[in-house]
Amino acid sequence: MHLLVVAAIAAEAAHVPDDVEVLITGVGKTLAAVQVTRAICEHPHREDLVVVNIGTAGALRPEVTGLHEIGTVLNHDLSAEPIRQLGIDPRERLTLEGGHGTVLASGDLFVTEPAVRDRLAEEAHLVDMEGYAIALACQELGVPVHLVKIVSDNADETAHDWSAAVDGCARELAGWLADFAG
Repeated sequence: MHLLVVAAIAAEAAHVPDDVEVLITGVGKTLAAVQVTRAICEHPHREDLVVVNIGTAGALRPEVTGLHEIGTVLNHDLSAEPIRQLGIDPRERLTLEGGHGTVLASGDLFVTEPAVRDRLAEEAHLVDMEGYAIALACQELGVPVHLVKIVSDNADETAHDWSAAVDGCARELAGWLADFAG
């Protein structure tokens, strides 16, 4: 297995050991999809590559805390139903092998409003801005992928305090990664 750790920003991967390959994509689904696709297509060990996306996420429900291995990821800011009515499968829901029951909603919207959070909480536990794109790129290219997210905020006005929480989150993510790779 050749491990490629993917994070949106360097602060989320700050405690990943130096001998582990890290790709920083930038924020949002488009950047994540392009960067991960390029990295996979150009990777010299593509045949045994495993992608692990680590990062922070907002909790959509009060009881959701800590670190989560994602089992399902949703593209939450896609108008899936109208597309489906046209007879096209929008593939807005992806199931990840080896994941647990946690559902992650990904979108380019930075969620801080209670109404948006509550609507997303009907389908998901966590929200981020890259997970879906990373999972889709990996599935399309036949590369195993794991999404591991840690709660950094409650997807409300506290989300603006994210920078105060990111280092502690990065330490816990690196700990999970050490167990996974070990």
